[in-house]
Amino acid sequence: MFHVYILFSRSQDKYYVGYTSMVLEERLRRHLSTHKGFTARAKDWAIVYSELFDQKSFAISREQEIKKWKSKTKIVELITK
Repeated sequence: MFHVYILFSRSQDKYYVGYTSMVLEERLRRHLSTHKGFTARAKDWAIVYSELFDQKSFAISREQEIKKWKSKTKIVELITK
C-alpha cells in the first residue's frame, strides 16, 4: 500500500506533500530526524491528511496532482473536507 500525505509545520506555516510505502508514523519520524532537505527546516511537522492507494503509480500521480495546485487555499480545502 502507498500513502499520499500532507504535512504541516506551524512554525514555517508551510505544507509538504509526499508519498511513501512506509507506515506514515515512521515516515514522519524520518522527516523529523536530522537530514537535509525541505522538511529539515522545521521540527514541528505533523500529518494533517493522507490518502491510501494500492498501486505506486496512482500514489505518484495523486502526489503530483496536489503539488501542481501550488495553492495553499486548495490544500486547506482538501484537508478540511
